[in-house]
Amino acid sequence: MDLETLWRASARERERERAQSFLPMDISAVISTIIVLVLAVLSLPLLNTSYWSNIRSLLPFTIVSPLADLVVKNATIYTSDASLPFADSMAIRSGRILRVGSYSSLQDLVHYGTEELDVGGKVVVPGFIDSHVHLIPGGLQMVRVELRGVSQKDEFVRRIKEAARNSKHGCWILGGGWNNDLWGGALPLASWIDEITPDNPVWLTRMDGHMGLANSLALKAAGVTKSSEDPNGGTIIRNSAGEPSGLLIDSAMELILALIPEASVDERRVALLRASRYALTRGVTTVIDFGRYFPGASMESSWEDLSDVFQWADSSRKMMIRVCLFFPLGTWSRLADLIRKGGASMSEWIHYGGVKAFADGSLGSGSALFHEPYADEPQNHGLCVMESDVLLNMTAAADKSGLQVAVHAIGDKANDLVLDIYESVASTNGVRDRRFRIEHAQHLAPGAAAHFGQQRVVASVQPDHLLDDADSAFKKLGEERAQHGSYLFRSLQENKARLAFGSDWPVVDVNPLGSIRTAMKRIPPGWENAWNPSERVTLVEALDAYTISAAYACFLDKHLGSLSPGKLADFVILSTDSWDEFAAEGSASVIATYLGGAKAYP
Repeated sequence: MDLETLWRASARERERERAQSFLPMDISAVISTIIVLVLAVLSLPLLNTSYWSNIRSLLPFTIVSPLADLVVKNATIYTSDASLPFADSMAIRSGRILRVGSYSSLQDLVHYGTEELDVGGKVVVPGFIDSHVHLIPGGLQMVRVELRGVSQKDEFVRRIKEAARNSKHGCWILGGGWNNDLWGGALPLASWIDEITPDNPVWLTRMDGHMGLANSLALKAAGVTKSSEDPNGGTIIRNSAGEPSGLLIDSAMELILALIPEASVDERRVALLRASRYALTRGVTTVIDFGRYFPGASMESSWEDLSDVFQWADSSRKMMIRVCLFFPLGTWSRLADLIRKGGASMSEWIHYGGVKAFADGSLGSGSALFHEPYADEPQNHGLCVMESDVLLNMTAAADKSGLQVAVHAIGDKANDLVLDIYESVASTNGVRDRRFRIEHAQHLAPGAAAHFGQQRVVASVQPDHLLDDADSAFKKLGEERAQHGSYLFRSLQENKARLAFGSDWPVVDVNPLGSIRTAMKRIPPGWENAWNPSERVTLVEALDAYTISAAYACFLDKHLGSLSPGKLADFVILSTDSWDEFAAEGSASVIATYLGGAKAYP
């Protein structure tokens, strides 16, 4: 057979093989194409973040690799964690922080469903923890007569007149926030507003909550007359003829408060939501709430709010911020039973903190307790709101049951009294991690700052109070005491006391960034220079006082207060992209607030 014949035979054989293999090859290609298309369709949900979240929620954590839901990147993150103070990125999964570090160090946590949030170099800090608020009263005050910042008698009267015009006959007109120091120091009188409120009883609390003004109609309804005696722990201020002027201090306020209709359950629920939304705009993610309890108020109000408001909000998933609740010291056994039966937390939103009492009143009301008399009232040393032996015994009992105790003390004598009580109780009840707190700690005698540190007492202070107190402190205490014993932030810090910052809202506005700047600068309105500049703190110290130290001050530091692995992902994005400028001036605003890795504001 010649070559041509062989070639032809070979060609025919190749043609036959090709013909035999044509059909199977086509079927194989079609099947492969179908498989690819099916897999493509099935894989579409894998690109959805919620798909991965749902899958992870169905499996044990140990089975699922720890992939991130959210990565925050291109940021200047201040963590409030001393082991890694700064980072540029943060990975979050299921509401908690997975890892903090450089963006490249987080790449193994990123998958198709991970959302990446580029903040454009902005400063990110832990969610602010306001260590002292009255949350529901703050929400209620937002729709009442607002007198904060009023600097003239005429404006004071105008606002009450407007409220009277819009009020029904016989209804109470309620409000507060006034500060007589803003209009020269003269205290307001019932006669200022009697003529414009003939048909409405009026009650207006001073900014510090320790003094209030009633009109004559309210005084008459309460039976307050010339012959009325001052109650224990309170004062009825009188004019030169001995007649009540309309002003009541501390426990004397109960004479009026007992008559004011209780805010309804619905009003208090709405107030909680209103207050929470407002707090989020200021970057506040957690508050330590001292409720509606203050001198002259019922101890039941805190418990009513727990059952009527907080439990409702938690069960109906309406909580917007985290709260740590404190209750009146006189009800300590009730709180101890509650914690013993159900634990210290209702949920990730609501925690039971401890109990609170009052040792004295306030500087502006002349009821803060001092060793030396007031410079402008030589016979006045202030008020002891609770008898010292009663305070000691209740503190000892509450502490023995394992509760945290917080006591309001503003004057130097009140602070020394509480420090002595704490030392006695700790000695008697033995060593434990108790984290005693003093609320306000505004004016301290020599050596008191060292006692805070030695006893590891938390100084729960409100920097913005110094803006309101600056002028009156020098008048009421004299230059030496006001200059060297007031708002000793640096002294407390250097003596190893734990500083926890807050606002005391609605006494002062909720504004952590403003308070941080106040603590750094200490320049009151109208002043050119700082009030005792040696007591200023740095930005980092102030941030810590609003984050990790505030969390420590309410036993929540294992879950909150720093951007550390394992903790809840509560954080705030600020307007500034320069840490150096922020550290120098303390100026910034809130761009966004996140709770558990989810945007809560705006």
